[in-house]
Amino acid sequence: MPIDATVIDLINSAQTAAMDAQVVRTSGAGKAYQSVAQSTAIAIQDATDALRNVSTIATAAAGVALAHILAGDTQSKYTDALKSAQDIMTAAVTGYGQIGEAAGKILANFPSGQQP
Repeated sequence: MPIDATVIDLINSAQTAAMDAQVVRTSGAGKAYQSVAQSTAIAIQDATDALRNVSTIATAAAGVALAHILAGDTQSKYTDALKSAQDIMTAAVTGYGQIGEAAGKILANFPSGQQP
């Protein structure tokens, strides 16, 4: 049974439209943008995990140092440890912010495939 010529024309038209060079470029750029968006989201998630881990370590170190200080042990190593724990947290928060800003800039500057 032969296929109606109209059906063949519709299939050919759809295929031509889908394979148009501009459509392929736009689709490819959109997929690339989605991939970059996902990668930047993963980078921020990883930075969040790292910040959480640093926070746990710094909090534990500060707790030990404070326990010794409150127990009357005023050796400078405990006050130094407390200061170091605070400095580590400050640096981690700064790094986290820098990663977030960099990820945002990368994504904002990456072409999405949409026509301006």
